[in-house]
Amino acid sequence: MNEALPDLIAHFHIKRGLFRRERVQAALFELDHFGCVMKTDKIFNPGDTVILDLVMEMPFDDIRADGITGLVTERRKHCSNFFYSVDFVELNDNSSSALSEKLKRIREVVVKKQTLKSRRSSGPASSIRQLA
Repeated sequence: MNEALPDLIAHFHIKRGLFRRERVQAALFELDHFGCVMKTDKIFNPGDTVILDLVMEMPFDDIRADGITGLVTERRKHCSNFFYSVDFVELNDNSSSALSEKLKRIREVVVKKQTLKSRRSSGPASSIRQLA
C-alpha cells in the first residue's frame, strides 16, 4: 500500500448538520471485487455504511461506477488520515450486473496502468540511475 491507484478516485457524501452535505474525494490504494482500501481524513467507524462513486479518470471519457454500497470493516490511522477497508455489500448479487461490469472494467484498467508504470520504472534509464 505504498502508492495510490493511478487516476482512481472515490467520491462520497458526508452529512454536515441537518441540511448540509459535503462531497468528499478519497484516494484508493487497493481495489478488488470484494472491496477497496481508501485514505481520507474523514472519520468512520467499523460497521458504518458508505455509498461510493468510483471514478477512473481517462483521457476522453471517465469510467464511473456510481452508487456502490460499502461497509467499513477496518480503520488504521496514518498521520492525520485514516486508511479504511471497505467491503462491497451488494456486488455479490447478480442483480447489479451493470455495476459489477463497470467495476470489473475499472479493475482491468488499473492493472494495465500499474503494469505500464512498473515497466517504465524498471526500464534501462532507471537502472542507469541506480548505478549513479
